[in-house]
Amino acid sequence: MARLWYSIDALVSRALRLMFGAMALIAIGVAALLLIRTEQTIAQLAATMRVFDLHAREASDSLEEARVGQHGYVAAGQGQAFWIGKVTASSEALGAALEALSSVATASSRTAIEEARASANEFGNIDQRVREYLTSDQSLMAADVIFTEGSEMAATAARQVETARLAEHQVFDRDVAELRKQQAVILGSAAAVVALVVLLLIPVRRAEAAQLVEESSVSIAPARLVAPPPPAPAPAPVVAAPATTVNSLMRSAAMLATDFGRVTDLDELTRLLGRAADVLDASGLMVWMGSVSGGDLRPVLAHGYSSQVLARIPPVPRAADNAAAKAYRSGTLQIVLARPGAAIGAVVAPILSADGCIGALSAEIRGGSETSEVVQSIAAIFASHLAGVLASAPAGEISETRTA
Repeated sequence: MARLWYSIDALVSRALRLMFGAMALIAIGVAALLLIRTEQTIAQLAATMRVFDLHAREASDSLEEARVGQHGYVAAGQGQAFWIGKVTASSEALGAALEALSSVATASSRTAIEEARASANEFGNIDQRVREYLTSDQSLMAADVIFTEGSEMAATAARQVETARLAEHQVFDRDVAELRKQQAVILGSAAAVVALVVLLLIPVRRAEAAQLVEESSVSIAPARLVAPPPPAPAPAPVVAAPATTVNSLMRSAAMLATDFGRVTDLDELTRLLGRAADVLDASGLMVWMGSVSGGDLRPVLAHGYSSQVLARIPPVPRAADNAAAKAYRSGTLQIVLARPGAAIGAVVAPILSADGCIGALSAEIRGGSETSEVVQSIAAIFASHLAGVLASAPAGEISETRTA
């Protein structure tokens, strides 16, 4: 009977493994598709920004050529006819460049572009007055208009073009930052799904079923050779208890992962840290923050430590010889094994953002469970969700250490 139960369980387990594997592949495929699309969007934004910069440079160059050409009206040299032709060509190129700018501009820069077009039209009116003065041999009046009104209007139009260009760059930077944040969320979500699938694929029931079959075979064999053995204890509690524990941990981890996605402020995040400590059976949790550029690690969130203990913790250099610094440098999970009669064990998970490692999550684990793959995977899941929350939080909100 035990062998029949084991065969049925093996078939069901194989089907579940295939289903969970398909779930992981779907999650990875969706994440890859979304990342490709966001990268394509970023590339399109960058191409549009390059076109805008090109037209802005053309407009600025045309303004400068028109201004210099006006100065040539009253300078000895090639004659007024030559410079009048140059200014006319530059004015036409200016109008074309401003029209092209308007066609690719966003709402943030349209006002500045319209003002630049108005200034360019006014420059054309001033140039017409200058030419009338030159036709009537009033060179002094023409020079006065050129070096005051003409130069000032050309400078005003150039400033307006530059204002439009800066506005477009600000919009570009904002949109790219938002897309990068979306990529970080996509990567974190895909990592969480894959980690949960890995936990679900741990062969707990199958291994225990094999042990049950083995024990059944041993208990029957002596009956044929010698005499009936004493009644063996019922194996059911031994089989069910670990599976129940894993299932309970999975439910708690899934609920907490959902709450991480809804966190809105630092106090709520600190409370979630306490719940994470309960799931991991950790006596203390601490969130260390550095930076992608490699700044010193500093504790910013903690649970299970007194304020006096936290006040005495100095910044940890990136090159320090401890688990937090190693996780920060390498971006990999670190394990500190417990020693009899000494310090308890710990798990340190790196906090990875889209740009790199920004910190570490350290947990002091009770009962020597730091070697458990379940505990390590759950700590990695919590660190991935912390990355999404902390990477988007303003630096001022996490500068002061919070304790739960």
